[in-house]
Amino acid sequence: PRLSLLKRLFEWCMASHVLSFLAWNFTVLVISRIGIAFAHAIFWSITASLAIRLAPAGKRAQALSLIATGTALAMVLGLPIGRVVGQYFGWRTTFFAIGMGALITLLCLIKLLPKLPSEHSGSLKSLPLLFRRPALMSLYVLTVVVVTAHYTAYSYIEPFVQNVAGLSANFATVLLLILGGAGIIGSLVFGKLGNRHASSLVSIAIALLVVCLLLLLPAAESEAHLAILSIFWGIAIMVIGLGMQVKVLALAPDATDVAMALFSGIFNIGIGAGALVGNQVSLHWSMSAIGYIGAIPACAALVWAVLIFRKWPVTLEEQPH
Repeated sequence: PRLSLLKRLFEWCMASHVLSFLAWNFTVLVISRIGIAFAHAIFWSITASLAIRLAPAGKRAQALSLIATGTALAMVLGLPIGRVVGQYFGWRTTFFAIGMGALITLLCLIKLLPKLPSEHSGSLKSLPLLFRRPALMSLYVLTVVVVTAHYTAYSYIEPFVQNVAGLSANFATVLLLILGGAGIIGSLVFGKLGNRHASSLVSIAIALLVVCLLLLLPAAESEAHLAILSIFWGIAIMVIGLGMQVKVLALAPDATDVAMALFSGIFNIGIGAGALVGNQVSLHWSMSAIGYIGAIPACAALVWAVLIFRKWPVTLEEQPH
């Protein structure tokens, strides 16, 4: 049952954070962080499909957008809160506080979440079936390309702001907070329109990402320009992420957990690829070019998105409960 799995995940997350709090050497700290990463990976592979099952008919995109809003808020609030706690009470206290937060969340899940049997989750036997779905495979290709484009620039936005724009490290942090906070706007937009217009929203968001990447260097002339650009960038990447999840769930209603696990893994491949590309551009060319280089796969992703969404139109509401 999903409740049992979620309980085990939060117990694992809590234990890993407590181990980080108690870590007596660096090796133990690394092991604890691996445990946390493991819990996160499984959590994200089941959360979207679980939200879809709990949501009433016609509200599935809104359910995903609420998850995304929570994620965006965590990104915006987590950094300053973590810094304050770490500064005044030590870094170990930060990990302990997160562990206690996991405990409170676990108690809320036990109290509020209905018992749900595993349904349409799939298994390893589902993999060959999923790999034979060209629409889903095309969506995975789109995912890795557009995420690579985003992280080519995003991974190095702090050194870009400091070394290219000549602005302070504090402003770089503010910029990341703005970008994360703008994701809330993106999640609200998607919550309103995502049920029936996911394909159009993703295509428009990728086009907006292309524009943001191309304007990154020109915007470096002023703090205001970078702040405005970050707002649109944050909206775009949030809509892209939500739209991709909607499409995956709609294309694999019979194996949602396996399909989302693949999506999560492919997304992480895109993160790594983007960071690698950005690193190579910074080392062998110029950090000022990360936006332009990132725009190349973003343009390819835009063309690919238009093609596959026209060939395989599908909405989330076509997915059965």
